[in-house]
Amino acid sequence: MQEHHVFDDRDALVAAAVERIVEALTQAINERGRALMLVSGGSSPEPVYKALSQRDLSWSSVSVALVDERWVEPDHSASNEGFIRRHLLTGPAAEAEFIGMKTSAETPQAGLAECESRYDALPDRADVCLLGMGSDGHTASLFPYAEGLDLALASAQRCAAITAKQSDVTGMYTARMTLTAHYILSASQRLLLLTGEEKRSALREALAGEDNQAMPVRAILNAAQTTDVFWAA
Repeated sequence: MQEHHVFDDRDALVAAAVERIVEALTQAINERGRALMLVSGGSSPEPVYKALSQRDLSWSSVSVALVDERWVEPDHSASNEGFIRRHLLTGPAAEAEFIGMKTSAETPQAGLAECESRYDALPDRADVCLLGMGSDGHTASLFPYAEGLDLALASAQRCAAITAKQSDVTGMYTARMTLTAHYILSASQRLLLLTGEEKRSALREALAGEDNQAMPVRAILNAAQTTDVFWAA
């Protein structure tokens, strides 16, 4: 299930997303003393992270965990961990706790047990999960027809190892770790951020079909839980 929010421009989308996230984190801190945010890499959320990092929050009470990761070292240019550290975990937000996915194991499959152990220490449900979507219909690292996708869509675990089929979207980085659809859908709120006509067309295609293998974002969009779709040109 989805709720769609269309904005006049990207600045308005960013402002609305930041306010939604701040509200969710603040409410969680007030109610439980801690908050958990799941974060994705990519160009769409980058300005959201930059704005969010400067907000006056009790950041030491916030845990930030990755939605997915390429199997590269954190100092690699393709690392989502490095991306989040550069764009979100700066200024006031540097006080947040960070949970990454990359381990010392050679492959995601070999590192899965350790990654799952890290995420098992987190709450059963995040307060907010920030997602993107590729033009191929992937979200997180749930890629079309990937090795490991079946398990990632059906498993009650929190993490899954993925080997994507190489494409213009994946580039050379096909070895991935991702949150499962189960853990993404357990979040109290999901925000799917999309910009541009190409992503809007991909969204329409996803909503028009039912094959989750072809466009895995459908597993999130068509679930009983509501996902808020934010779009701007």
